[in-house]
Amino acid sequence: MAAKAPIEDISEDARNMEVSPPKDWAAGVPGVLHSMIPGIKEMGAGRALTLLTDMNQKDGFDCMSCAWADPDHRKTFEFCENGAKAVTWEATPVTIPTSFWAQNSISSLSGKSEYWLGMQGRLIEPVYKPKGKDHYEPISWDDAFALIADRLKAMDSPDEATFYTSGRTANETAFIYQLMARNLGTNNLPDCSNMCHESTGKAMGEVIGIGKNTIAYKDFGKADLIIVMGQNPGTNHPRMLTALEECKDNGGKIVAINTLHEAGLSRYKNPQRVRGIIGHGTGLADQYMLIRAGGDGWLMKAISKKVLEAEDAAPGTVLDHAFLEEHCQGLEEFREHVKDLDNDMVLKATGLTQAEIDELADRYLHSERVIITWAMGLTQHHDAVSIIKEVINLLLLRGNMGKPGAGASPIRGHSNVQGDRTMGIWEQMPEKFLAGLDREFGISVPREHGYDVVKSVTAMQEGKTKVWMAMGGNMVSAVSDTHAAEDGFSKVGLNVQVSTKLNRNHLTVGDEALILPVLGRTEIDMQATGEQSLSVEDSVCAIHATKGKVKPISSLLKSEVAVVVGIARALWGDDGPIDWAGFEKNYDTIRDHIEAVIPGFTDFNKRLRQDHGFVLPHGPRDSRTFPTKTGKAMITVNDLEYIERPEGRLLLQSMRAHDQFNTTIYSLDDRYRGIKKSRRVIFVNPDDLKELGIADGAIVDVHSEYSDGVDRVVRAFKAVSYPTSRGCAATYFPEGNPLVPLGLTAMGSNTPASKSVVIRLEPASVPAGR
Repeated sequence: MAAKAPIEDISEDARNMEVSPPKDWAAGVPGVLHSMIPGIKEMGAGRALTLLTDMNQKDGFDCMSCAWADPDHRKTFEFCENGAKAVTWEATPVTIPTSFWAQNSISSLSGKSEYWLGMQGRLIEPVYKPKGKDHYEPISWDDAFALIADRLKAMDSPDEATFYTSGRTANETAFIYQLMARNLGTNNLPDCSNMCHESTGKAMGEVIGIGKNTIAYKDFGKADLIIVMGQNPGTNHPRMLTALEECKDNGGKIVAINTLHEAGLSRYKNPQRVRGIIGHGTGLADQYMLIRAGGDGWLMKAISKKVLEAEDAAPGTVLDHAFLEEHCQGLEEFREHVKDLDNDMVLKATGLTQAEIDELADRYLHSERVIITWAMGLTQHHDAVSIIKEVINLLLLRGNMGKPGAGASPIRGHSNVQGDRTMGIWEQMPEKFLAGLDREFGISVPREHGYDVVKSVTAMQEGKTKVWMAMGGNMVSAVSDTHAAEDGFSKVGLNVQVSTKLNRNHLTVGDEALILPVLGRTEIDMQATGEQSLSVEDSVCAIHATKGKVKPISSLLKSEVAVVVGIARALWGDDGPIDWAGFEKNYDTIRDHIEAVIPGFTDFNKRLRQDHGFVLPHGPRDSRTFPTKTGKAMITVNDLEYIERPEGRLLLQSMRAHDQFNTTIYSLDDRYRGIKKSRRVIFVNPDDLKELGIADGAIVDVHSEYSDGVDRVVRAFKAVSYPTSRGCAATYFPEGNPLVPLGLTAMGSNTPASKSVVIRLEPASVPAGR
């Protein structure tokens, strides 16, 4: 990271890439150095130490880099490498000067890398791109709010507006943001959950009644067995490695199921332990299963069959009969279904050996307390909802739900993405929530479901969106089918982006555009009644406060709450039923309304000020009560898919690099996977490279194949030999997003199926380069 904004862009030419063998362990001394040195260099020692030692602490701010839970007993350094990078990226003293906008056209900026854009520094003044112009220019806050209100009032229908939300938005902002949209008259509230764990929410909501984690942080240390599926905690949520280490310290076992080798699942050198600094560290995965993409549901069903066969061989000794009889239904139908499971098909779909499957079944059968945890390696398949239901089936058979050390643990990757959903950021909130808004505010909100992310892109392409507003995020880069998204955004009347730094979405706009700069999570939020705090919800349903610690980088910045209030007051003034001005003056008033509308938030303000905050009620976890249609947990029969891979083709998944947070790129390196100086890489099993006749290190074009006949391609990527499952390949997100068709989504959740893409590799048709 540079001490000042770079003038020259970095080259992403794949020919410059340096490749070394992947690591077989994560963190250790290198993790500490990569955490501390950039922060001190960028922010200065005082500012860096203030922020890093306040991150994830009881009176500090919540890390923006993931939604990992905080332990009750926190260490002085309760942060990871990527958390430190996220803070350094946000809290940089570099700012974008007013002269930048006249010197740089939108067209010229569009040719810059995502890394270069972010490295220009913090946005500190509102800017506006008028119709017909190719430059942003400064605008006052009042004029920006008036312009937004004018365009919203000019719409023929409230549904011509869409209000997107990034996961980092705090609970209070999310609540009044969705209130503004619904008071306007639309449920068009897509969010980043639509692109990641929507399949989880759909599946778990149907079978256990709630789509959230069924365990607490302390359960990791109590588990006999943790099965980690489709995730890479060493990069995406590194503090999870400490929880996995606690499991191993207490005698538990860990099984990793993934399509490629990841260092963080193999061995962990905890930098806060002596053995993590000078010793070997802790071996994590007792069994590592390189599974074929999309085979996870087949594996879960095969293990369930083994469990039922073991019960048949020793009746009354394997299944948790008391739990099943009192709390579940559907067992007999499921038992009949799995009897006919084709074992050869399981081996074909998973790419595993029978011995590997038998070993996992044996581990599960001999473990009384089992956690299954997963991320987007499961949620972004065409049949993702069915895959996750198979996970729940397996857990239910032996009562691994609602007891210490056991349960379902989807890991959210974005801080407060789960809290935003709790606050109503969803295009299809249930009637109980909507009726609560009506009752609390004396208004009438719409009931018709709105747009999710994929539907919102389609609406933009069809010219149905007059105003698009995004509370954070970089959706044009994050969503599938990049060219379709760019086409959609170019047709929007007014694009409003609430942001801290420049990104690709600011340059992919239609007639008019606004960038509204806001406080970062690290910065003190001072309003009329004094310093304010916000709240977030982590992956295990814990609500806790987050409070900035350093002076804002500019006095021109507003809080996200103030931005929403400014737009709402420009729309409706101060005479309506909603006291918008009061929200901005004192965030306690927002929390009072949240308490009145959303169950579980009783005494919100009081409990938020407690040392640990509080945990939301969760029937399946707390009392083995299941708020489903029948009042019981549902063991379900699911028809799983097998993704055909024609000869000469591969199955692609996209993933993050280590120096990356979502679409934010910290560098071109990925040291755990042995990649430096370029992100234009496709990882392929060495036997597949040989079979395809492609040399390790060759520059190739990557084409995806889909039924619509469109040739989607990314060019000049380096093919790198890597330990992946046979027939599978991987590339980075968002570079691989153009390969994912907008129409390829998960059944039932409409999540982009970024892990179910069939590709072919061809010799590069153009010189390597960006």
